[in-house]
Parts: sequence; C-alpha cells; structure tokens
Amino acid sequence: MPRCVRYGTITPIGCEKERKGAKMRPTEYPAEAIATLLRRQKLATMAELMTALGTDSRRTVFRKLKQLPYRTSYSHRGRYYTLDEVARFDELGLWSCRQTWFSIYGTLLSTAAATVEASECGYFVEELDNVLHVGTKDALRKLVRDARLRRERVAGQWLYCAADSGRRRQQLLARRTLVAEPGAAGPLPEASLMPEELRAAIVLFFSLLDEKQRRLYAGLESLKTGHGGDTRIAGLLGLDVSTVARGRRELVEQDVELDRVRRSGGGRKPVEKKRRP
Repeated sequence: MPRCVRYGTITPIGCEKERKGAKMRPTEYPAEAIATLLRRQKLATMAELMTALGTDSRRTVFRKLKQLPYRTSYSHRGRYYTLDEVARFDELGLWSCRQTWFSIYGTLLSTAAATVEASECGYFVEELDNVLHVGTKDALRKLVRDARLRRERVAGQWLYCAADSGRRRQQLLARRTLVAEPGAAGPLPEASLMPEELRAAIVLFFSLLDEKQRRLYAGLESLKTGHGGDTRIAGLLGLDVSTVARGRRELVEQDVELDRVRRSGGGRKPVEKKRRP
C-alpha cells in the first residue's frame, strides 16, 4: 500500500483520502421528515418544516420539498404548506384546513383567474371574495393589468370575465339576464348603486321586522355579500356592525331561539311601580 509521511507520522494514503471524504460529506436531510410532519398535522409553516428537518436553512427545505408533491396556501400570503395526498379538493379545486385555503391552481392569482374563467356569468369582487374566502380585489386588478382577465361595467359594478372574447360574451349575456330577473339569489348592491324603489322597499320591509328578525336578516345579507359584508350591510340598514356580525354567526352556528325575540334574561329589567304611602 502506498504510504506518505505527514507531521512525522506514516499514514496510508487511502486512509487519508477516506478521512478527508468523511469531513467533506454533507449532512443528509431526509425529505421523509417533512412528509411525516405534514401527514400528521396536515399543514405546517416554514419554521415548522425547518424544525422537522433539523436545519436553519430555508434553501434546504425548498430543495427537499421539490422531492414531494406539495402545495402552498393561497391564503395567509402563502405561509402554509401541505401535501397533495393530504388535501381533499372540492369541485372548484379548493380545500381548507383550520381556516387556511389551498387550491389546485396554486397561488391566489392563478386561482382567481381560473375561477373567473370557469364561471358561467363572471364575478363581481364581493362574490369572488365569498367563493375564495379571501379578499380578491388587488389580485383581480393585477390580472386585468396583465390581460389575463377583462372587466366590464354591469349594473353599476365591475364584472370580471374571461380574457377570451367569445367566453366573455357568454358570461356577460348570462349576467345581464340574471340581473334583469327579480329575485334574492344574489347580494344586495351597494347603497349608492341601488335603485331608489328597491332601497325604499328594503327600508319598509326592515321596519316591519322585530329586533331578532332584523338582526338575522342583516346577517343573511352579510353572508350573501361575503368579504366585508358586515360593514356594508350595517351601513345600508343603519345597524351597528357588531349586530350584523352577531346575526351572521347565529345563522352559521344555527344558534337561533325560535320562540323568543331576545335571549332569556335579555332586554330591560322590569321596574316595579312604587305605591304611594
């Protein structure tokens, strides 16, 4: 075996190379550690993935993520990660876990574009907010600037449609037909855009309701409106925002007492009339 002299000692050359190789060999970070974490808790932040992998390098985590079929959330600014095998996407390609939303299309921009293009009659901003459960106004504006979507004025609001002219004509026709038909299927338009006759009818109808019915009606319209609905409906009906939010929560949680206007114990306490001595 070849031998070399180093620092007064004789060392086999092969052993010296083996020692050098051992020092230079990088630490192994198994991607399975990330997969195990995500299978267990369904979603995780970058900090949690770094801890599971035993590294303080984001680059290392991303390198290992490339070995896995993963998704980032389109809500929460893409802060959360999950695996395709964990997610259960619905017919719109959406899935949520602990109020965090993921999409088969990836980012919010791509998700908003795909959702608008697939719709039968386009989307107003608040409608898309309600569908995607996040604010979409900025994303839609960027998509229009990038010519990935188009917008048209319908019933005093911007309607976002597909960029393809043929598909856009179909969506506009369907939307204008829908707007022309009376009904309560869609959200109330903004007060400034609402016809005077409709506003007067709503005020009259609202005045005929008792306290609980007003709260629940406001909560229903807020649910139909979607993102920002509490504030908008409160301004329209002259209510406190917290009252609208309470009505909305009661409807969602089905926490409604059918035989009472107020909860038991609510309202002003009875005052006994003093007798004259």
